[in-house]
This record gives sequence, structure tokens and C-alpha cells, in this order.
Amino acid sequence: MSALEARLSLVFALASQTTSVSQRLLADLATETAKYVFPKRFESRNLEEALMSVPDLETVKFKVLSRNDQYEIRELEPYFVAETTMPGKYGFDLNGASQSFNVLAEYLFGKNTANEVMEMTTPVLTRRTQSGGETMDMTTPVITKRLEDQDKWTMSFVMPSKYGSNLPLPKNSAVTIKEVPARTVAVVAFSGFVTDEDVMRRESKLRDTLKNDNQFKVKNGALVEVAQYNPPFTLPFTRRNEISLEVERKQE
Repeated sequence: MSALEARLSLVFALASQTTSVSQRLLADLATETAKYVFPKRFESRNLEEALMSVPDLETVKFKVLSRNDQYEIRELEPYFVAETTMPGKYGFDLNGASQSFNVLAEYLFGKNTANEVMEMTTPVLTRRTQSGGETMDMTTPVITKRLEDQDKWTMSFVMPSKYGSNLPLPKNSAVTIKEVPARTVAVVAFSGFVTDEDVMRRESKLRDTLKNDNQFKVKNGALVEVAQYNPPFTLPFTRRNEISLEVERKQE
């Protein structure tokens, strides 16, 4: 084979390889896009909930124990989260939420000791927390929680279940990995964009409504947790958000 023929052969081989890689990238992009273009829905209790959709991504596994017009009771399986404390006094301040989301996204997309890109999950969890060291127990979505005495919240990403406890460590010390044990929660779903005022109002209503539940009561010290399932570009009326409170069975 002449030098010219060898060079031409190499060019064609590289072109063929590039085409193959491009096809794989396009296929991967199409697969990921389909998770958002063709979303899934939870079982609905009313028209508002029937219009909500969530990306077809992995989420926390749960079993519905009971359901009524106001809320449903879920038994959640354990899972792992990556979390970070949010800056500022509010859980749903756009600037603070964006900073926290970016910190967690960097960990998920390779800023970890394995330099590994992990799959997105849903929801993002925002949770109010107690100061002075609270044992974490959290659920699916991004979670935001506030440290009661310091006006702090935490945001969490649910980790892909395939890793179990073998998750790569974050390179950013602001990110911590925690296991969330199994628990039972009361959940209310709602659409639109989340605000601190909206969360306070819905939490108060849920606490009042649960006082009349025959089987479950709010667990002592339970703090509200907010799950947001959708990316920012989702239309408000199709967004699915949830607030939840940990509950326990009433004594017979």
C-alpha cells in the first residue's frame, strides 16, 4: 500500500469512527430527551393533579397506604441523597436555589472522586431542618429544608439506586452524602412554581387536616419537605410539586 493509499485509508477509518460516535451521541441525546418529552404521571386525585407530569426518571420507591381528597399516606423505601446547605434565609429564593442546584449538579456530573457522570433522578428535595444536628430522613425529588434557629434550608438530589452505599465522594466539601431510612409520610401534590409563603400555607393546612386522620398523626418534631419533579422550562400547570410531613400510626 502506498503512502497516499494509507493516508486515505486512515481518513476513511476516522470518518467512519466519527460517524459511529455521532450516531451514538445522537441516540443517547434522543433517549434522554424522550424522558422529558414523553413524561409519566402519578395516580391523580383531582383535575389539577391529572394535568401534572413528571420526567421519566428514577425516583424514590414508595407504596401508597391510603388516599383521600386532601392527601395520601406513603411508605417510602430507604435511599441515598447528596445534599448541600442553601445560602440565605429562604428555601425558594431564586439565587440561593440556583447556587445550591449547581453545586449538586456538579457532583452528579463528574465533580466526584471517580470523575463519574451519574444519571439524573427526580425529584429535587428541599427540606426545612432543625439546628443542632438532626438525623436526616428524606424523600424523592430535590429536597429543601430549613435549619430552624438559623433560617437555613438544605437541598438534596436523590442518588441513582444502582450505587447503593458505593457512591463516589464529592470533591466539593459543601456536598455531603447521606442515607435516608424508610419512613411514612403524608403528601400533598400541587402545581405551579414554589414559594416560601405557599409552602407555609400548605404545611399549616396539612397539619390541621391530619388531626382528623383515624390512623396516622404527624410525628413529633416532623419538618416539612418539598419535592420538585420538573425542570425549569416546564409549564406551570403541568409541574408536579409535593409537600410532605413524616407521620406515624396512632396508638390503638
